Amino acid sequence: MQSLEIVPRLLPEVRSGRKRHTIRWRERKIVPGLMRYVNAENASDTLVVRVTEVKTMPLFSVARYLGKSEAWPDTVLLTGMQEHYPDIQLNSEVDVIHHLAAD
Repeated sequence: MQSLEIVPRLLPEVRSGRKRHTIRWRERKIVPGLMRYVNAENASDTLVVRVTEVKTMPLFSVARYLGKSEAWPDTVLLTGMQEHYPDIQLNSEVDVIHHLAAD
């Protein structure tokens, strides 16, 4: 099964269904179907979701695409992404991975 690591603070939001996407840069290719999130600090803590769609776009397009332009102006989005990917830039191509709770 395909999998991605996730920071522990985001797992509760994924489990509750409030977080239904993730933005990734230069990680393994993810395709629609089942996917396991693995807690980056505790590999025994996992959650299976169903990936419904993967969209590739430049980082500067993500906030508008997700309807979060006001909450995520370019500087905020870039700063947040650079916590995980220090070399990412606004023109970097990222994958927006959409998911739902697995059936």
